[in-house]
Amino acid sequence: MMQARHAIFTSTGGPEVIEWQTVDVGAPGFGEVTLRQTAVGLNYIDTYHRRGIYPVDLPSGLGLEAAGVIEAVGEGVEGLAVGDRVATFGPARGAYADLRNVAAASLFKLPDDISDEVAAAALLKGCTTEFLVERCAKVQPGQAVLVHAAAGGVGLLLVQWLKAVGAMVIGTVSSEAKAALAREAGADHIVFYTREDTAKRVRELTDGAGVRVVFDGVGLDTWEASLDSTGKRGLIVSYGNASAPVTGISLGVLATKGSLFNTRPTLFDYYTDPAERAARAARLWEMIGSGKVKVTIGQTYPLEQAAQAHRDLESRATSGSTLLLPYAS
Repeated sequence: MMQARHAIFTSTGGPEVIEWQTVDVGAPGFGEVTLRQTAVGLNYIDTYHRRGIYPVDLPSGLGLEAAGVIEAVGEGVEGLAVGDRVATFGPARGAYADLRNVAAASLFKLPDDISDEVAAAALLKGCTTEFLVERCAKVQPGQAVLVHAAAGGVGLLLVQWLKAVGAMVIGTVSSEAKAALAREAGADHIVFYTREDTAKRVRELTDGAGVRVVFDGVGLDTWEASLDSTGKRGLIVSYGNASAPVTGISLGVLATKGSLFNTRPTLFDYYTDPAERAARAARLWEMIGSGKVKVTIGQTYPLEQAAQAHRDLESRATSGSTLLLPYAS
């Protein structure tokens, strides 16, 4: 029996609802491994769980994404051994911990050239980027696309991946510092949504046609701009609710705006059977290994400063990916 630190929340609300407990971690059960975590990824979905936007049974653990080393293997586990480096993006919550038992089926083995920190920063966001670009929107060379929050964790990965497949990328940001990050990632054009009319600027940049695809992880605050930026028969991929969920929308608006398509995909529906999971994760490692996609770790926090990390993420004070480090000095 080993002791570990685990974050929980017993009621929904702001970052202050995050609590820490010392728990006993027993031997892994059937189909499980014991994972000592070296890096934990912070994602916007964590705030959706905490706030109750995505309801969960309470009390609940927090966090989906982590990387580390297997310390014990339970019965029924094949293909994994003590000492293997692995990562997970869930769907089970509880990643805000230094040690825990995890379902072996939720793990991805890490290549030697992918560090734990890069894996924890990139797995969930990178696999999200992969399915959004290649299998959901199926972006083609030469297409004009709009990426909201282009300097965020997913945003920077989207910009790079889209440029790698030959798209013309317009990114929205809030500051000159974030514009520099988006440009470095490959954005062809920048729109400062805080001081420009996003849709008007997008139409100017596309000679009035609008973009073929919008990637919108912001939600309610950018919904109107997304509608007005999308060209006829274009696609709005609504993949997140950073501001608030989009609700109360009549489908008729898609017709009046040019026979638009809209989808609200989730990562787990695109990573289902083991063969699909392995192949698409391999695609992510390939993109990172080739240098076409570089992972930006914008900031790190000790694990138990998760509440402050949530505050910074929600106030848009972060850029790139954020890590929580269980063994930060």
